[in-house]
Amino acid sequence: MSERAAVLHGARDLRVEQVEPEPLRPGAVRVAVRATGLCGSDLHYYADGRNGSNVLRSPTVLGHEASGVVVELGEGVDAGLLGASVAVEPARPCRRCPTCAAGRYNLCPSGRCFGSPPVHGTIRGTLVVDAELVHRVPAGTDPAVAALVEPLAVACWAVRRAGVFSGASVLVTGAGPIGQLAVAAARAAGAARIVLTDVDRRRLDLAAGAGADEVLDTGTVHPEPGAFDQQLECSGAPEAVRLDALVPGGVVALVGIPANRPAAPDLLAAAQRWEIDVRGCFRYGPGAFAAAAALLRSGRADLERMVTARFPLAEADRALRTALTERDHLKIAVLAEETP
Repeated sequence: MSERAAVLHGARDLRVEQVEPEPLRPGAVRVAVRATGLCGSDLHYYADGRNGSNVLRSPTVLGHEASGVVVELGEGVDAGLLGASVAVEPARPCRRCPTCAAGRYNLCPSGRCFGSPPVHGTIRGTLVVDAELVHRVPAGTDPAVAALVEPLAVACWAVRRAGVFSGASVLVTGAGPIGQLAVAAARAAGAARIVLTDVDRRRLDLAAGAGADEVLDTGTVHPEPGAFDQQLECSGAPEAVRLDALVPGGVVALVGIPANRPAAPDLLAAAQRWEIDVRGCFRYGPGAFAAAAALLRSGRADLERMVTARFPLAEADRALRTALTERDHLKIAVLAEETP
């Protein structure tokens, strides 16, 4: 029996079509998708037909921030998973290369990810996922909220990469969804002081409930020099990297995908002089997704406020256009039809 999916055929050419469900394989589960959150990469594919160097070359189902219910088990899967409400970890490593063997599976050169062409994504009726890549959420959790476990995992990994510790002072630059989730993750890690910054007044207004101790408009006010142990840079703007705001020996974690603009030349000099560690962050490494799911279950992260609009699958195109044009949204979710 076929199912409906949001298939991207080209830039701004998204069609809701009938597709065939994937065959179930040993060690995997079938998840009836309940919600998919829209991410910046989805918007790039929709608007431009590409995301960085990855180009859409054939019709592809979009989406990778998904939640749902396990409705079928493959051979060898624990029977206790049947009927579980889950968030889906979308990146599938090869598990054979030296990088995977070293435990850094998020950097697998052969890794595949839902919704990254040519791999079909999650805005569809069902998904087939390796059992180890589904993470339980409490039954009855709003599916749109459960889908936020994926971007929350990005934030949890950034906090781990930066080495945020109990009592730390943390600067978070970029008040979009990832930046706001980074505030929650840093607080859960024990940060004592968190300052969230942006140059977009609308983003800052939306961040009022994110839980930061202070919110700054860096279009007019600069962070205090030498005041922070770590910076979580979530905007992707090179000019947002503020090594001068860090203590000697501090850490900046690069979370946002960098804009195609050169960084200021004095950044390298400052990093050398003050032994600032600059650490890249790509998706989420070992344990980060489980940590994000646990944070959701604990109730310590207010994720409900992040979901600002919901659209049915039939209106997936309108959902993407809204996310592109209406900047007063944080997270927009596409809700799938109820499936068995």
